[in-house]
Amino acid sequence: MDDQPSIAIIGAGPGGLLSARVLQLAGLRVTVYDADASLASRNQGGTLDLHADSGQIAIEDAGLVDEFAALARPEGQSKRMVAPDGTLLMEHVASPDEFAAPEIDRAQLRTMLAESLAPGTIRWGRKLTEVVPGPPHELVFADGAVERADLVIGADGAWSRVRAALTDTLPHYTGVSFVEVLFTAVSTAHPEIARLVGDGHLWANGDGRTMVLQRNSDDVVRGYLGMRVDLDWLAAAGLGTADGRGGVLAESPALDANATQATDTERVRDELLVRFRDFSPELLRVVVDSEGSLANRPIMALPTPTEWRHVAGVTLLGDAAHVMSPFGGNGVNLALLDAAELARAIVGALRDGTDVDRAIRSAERVVIDRGASIGRSANEAIVEHFAAGGPDLDDVPDFDVEAERWRAGAEAYRAAQRS
Repeated sequence: MDDQPSIAIIGAGPGGLLSARVLQLAGLRVTVYDADASLASRNQGGTLDLHADSGQIAIEDAGLVDEFAALARPEGQSKRMVAPDGTLLMEHVASPDEFAAPEIDRAQLRTMLAESLAPGTIRWGRKLTEVVPGPPHELVFADGAVERADLVIGADGAWSRVRAALTDTLPHYTGVSFVEVLFTAVSTAHPEIARLVGDGHLWANGDGRTMVLQRNSDDVVRGYLGMRVDLDWLAAAGLGTADGRGGVLAESPALDANATQATDTERVRDELLVRFRDFSPELLRVVVDSEGSLANRPIMALPTPTEWRHVAGVTLLGDAAHVMSPFGGNGVNLALLDAAELARAIVGALRDGTDVDRAIRSAERVVIDRGASIGRSANEAIVEHFAAGGPDLDDVPDFDVEAERWRAGAEAYRAAQRS
């Protein structure tokens, strides 16, 4: 294509990387900037389910179906729910050929996408501090460097610096925080946890508290202890420090890799044992035996809808546009679909010689409206799930029904693309 715009993507998460991949497949030049020092410089978190009607469509657009299938775990769609006393309430065992929403580790997905890009596409260690709208748009980085681009795609997450150039809207606290737990070499080191989780997920729901455990690859189980608590619950207990956004981190300066870490982590563990004291001894092993620092993850969400003033050549996708509660597992799926659709819109306009900004505005409208609709449901679901008395079991989604909805949605989406 002649007269290509310079394209900068901020954020090397799944959405940013997939957008870059689709743009590169069309022969466009793109640079991805990310604050991380490298692909492996930090913990990427747990497992993700990619839905047939969203995340998997984006993977098709990226030409990575075979690569995804080689990493995906259909058995990870299995799940069981238990009461606080350990009584089994529900169980679904996924068939080996079920591919409506297979699991993949977040780190594996990110690595797969990063390795699909041309060498040198990603500029690591580049923390964006500001976007100065142009044209061309100026990207100001923490190290003092300034880059320029005709098109800027903000895929930089909940606290997006690109979004800050378009609106002053910020995420708000949902009232629920998750504390992360981790078990490595689970089959041998933590066989009781391995039995609890099985091949997929375990949910243990109490009165405003939930344990969620997820089977990952490499014999790892990750999980979260969810609670309805004040945002500053750790600080109030003397166990954490403010994070600069009104949030609270489990890690304080005392939680560096030194002799005080175990002491402070043990105090967090003791606090969790009090909060989950009515759970069965078998379930409390999740608290007692967890490895790592028991990091606190406040669940944040943007208003639904989140609108922003349109600036030609600057747009948002994924959590930068519509961060929501994790209920329903839609965050990464929407990020991937946003990324594919936005990239397709840019490619199509350049190929056809039509107005690129008009194409971006059209795609942006879909991102805003779809994110608002799904985000509203996700944010309502987390409130209901952590309400006093615990969730209503009649409201727990039936996997077979959801799987059929994802498959039907995928067929309808592809049919609409062909028409």
